[in-house]
Amino acid sequence: MDGYDDFLRELKERIRNAQVRAALSVNRELVLLYWQIGREIIIRQQQQGWGAKVIERLARDLKAAFPDIKGFSARNLKYMRAFAEAYPDEQIVQQAAALIPWFHNCVILDKVKNNLEREWYIQKTRENGWSRNICVSTSLLQTLCDYARGQRSDIGV
Repeated sequence: MDGYDDFLRELKERIRNAQVRAALSVNRELVLLYWQIGREIIIRQQQQGWGAKVIERLARDLKAAFPDIKGFSARNLKYMRAFAEAYPDEQIVQQAAALIPWFHNCVILDKVKNNLEREWYIQKTRENGWSRNICVSTSLLQTLCDYARGQRSDIGV
């Protein structure tokens, strides 16, 4: 058939692009949800005087309510709280952190303590498509930290 191969190639490209956009949208919503949960935990702990044990209870109750959904472990809820504490401004989350996978954010949160450097890592992760293995690699991350510190004008430090 005349033009069929071109038509098929165009359809495949559209489908792939739609899949990528859908995955990015889901990731963005998930990261924003996790930030909102973390923020709410902080607020409730401050206003209600709840201690750290509330996270364990919340993890059990959320797991019971959503048994098929991963991501509500006590450990991950602690990450959500730390994430919201590190990024109190939702706009920063929407513009930067929500554009990389949640696990990448957790690694950056663990390994990098300075917010400007975190933003630099988020940007470089997006630009270079850094994998989770690259983010996890402590020696590489340390090398990158050293590089980032040497590029003070690049990260604004």
